[in-house]
Amino acid sequence: MSRKRKKNIVLEKVELNDAGSLGKAISKSENQKVIFTKFGVPGDIVDIQIKKKRKSYIEGEIIKFHTYSKKRENPKCSYFQLCGGCSWQNMKYEDQLIYKSNEVKNNLSRIAKVIPEKTLPIIKSNKEYYYRNKMEFSFSNSRWITEDEINSKNIIKNKNALGFHKSGMWSKVIDIDKCYLQTNISNKIRNFIKEKSLEIGLDFFDLRNQSGDLRTLMIRTTTLNEIMILVQFYKNSKKAHQLLNEIQKKFPEITSIMYVINSKKNDTIYDLKVECYNGIDFISEKIGNLKFSISAKSFFQTNSYQTKKLYNVVKKFASLEGNETVYDLYCGTGTISIFLSEFAKEIIGIETVKDAVLAAKDNAKLNKINNTKFIHGDVKHILSDGIKESNEPDVIILDPPRNGLEKQVISSVISLKPKKIIYVSCNSSTQARDLIDFKEFYKIKLSQPIDMFPQTYHVENVVLLEKI
Repeated sequence: MSRKRKKNIVLEKVELNDAGSLGKAISKSENQKVIFTKFGVPGDIVDIQIKKKRKSYIEGEIIKFHTYSKKRENPKCSYFQLCGGCSWQNMKYEDQLIYKSNEVKNNLSRIAKVIPEKTLPIIKSNKEYYYRNKMEFSFSNSRWITEDEINSKNIIKNKNALGFHKSGMWSKVIDIDKCYLQTNISNKIRNFIKEKSLEIGLDFFDLRNQSGDLRTLMIRTTTLNEIMILVQFYKNSKKAHQLLNEIQKKFPEITSIMYVINSKKNDTIYDLKVECYNGIDFISEKIGNLKFSISAKSFFQTNSYQTKKLYNVVKKFASLEGNETVYDLYCGTGTISIFLSEFAKEIIGIETVKDAVLAAKDNAKLNKINNTKFIHGDVKHILSDGIKESNEPDVIILDPPRNGLEKQVISSVISLKPKKIIYVSCNSSTQARDLIDFKEFYKIKLSQPIDMFPQTYHVENVVLLEKI
């Protein structure tokens, strides 16, 4: 029995009227079913070919534009629509801010079923490009081949790439010449490393067969003009050290040249020893009058220019008077703890990454802070076991990873009965999910979105909860 051929259903002259989850444009069909499409901008009038029908929504592809939205902007990047990193680069920045604010409000009302007593206007970024202090690139011997290359019918000899994974295709890497997210020295370093690696004869990684010499490249920069690079090799070799030596000669301004040998099946380095090839094993960043050391494994806010604004929001929400005990959960390298230290009696930071805790202690010493304490371990276990020689917290700051809080952590926080909880999140949907468990015991007083990631749909949000 032959399969039924799927019909190519096209919805004509559909107006896109919103932007939401994962940056997709939103419209509605005649029967009011929601349609999600990529690369559209609210205000566009388009023809949409239906790709998938779900019970409550439709996924479609824009195949024709009838009218372009006034909210549109010409993307700077030639890789727009390919790498997926800057999916809102085709939208004017002021409109990006509107839809980011709406996303936060909608998640809080739809998921958590709460409306904060006051939602503050989103804090914009003064830098729309070149704002990231950390970028990670992948080496691959199976780069993404463009349609133009395929149509030319020429034999493609060079399939090596150093860049970003193709959106939705993890095995393919887009070869990047210029990225607009990190300062231009990053482009110069990356392009040099690619060309020199090929010249030396290092093999780019084969993801499917788990073979090759070069896996990933991380570049970190700071507003103090310090630079760290970390090259991840699959195996140690003379050629690997030759590459590192060539980088050192070409870029003497690099503060820290690091490398790691990783023969595992994943690219994570937290369980591996990172070696310093040249320079020192950290770079420094300033937030206000405070200085912070950042190691290869450290978490640090990726937009240094917005970080002080973010921490000032936390400071304002905490309204510390100098006699409080503050818990800073998922404290990373201790930046929030140290930033708030002069306004509190004591601050206790808890973090799962050991290197980050060591960096936090070093950062406290560097800034001559003596009222902070940093503990390494799983947050849920430390809270449930209790913290010795510590007062009960008056304020708890939560800054978890994108997937939010574990239920046990939420229960422990509630049982500690702090007067205030400040929840910092880079994912307002998981933040909203977690607020469901808090709202029986805490009022949702304030919500403050802040744009840390221009040209993307991502947005940071800070929520103030006060004990009922």
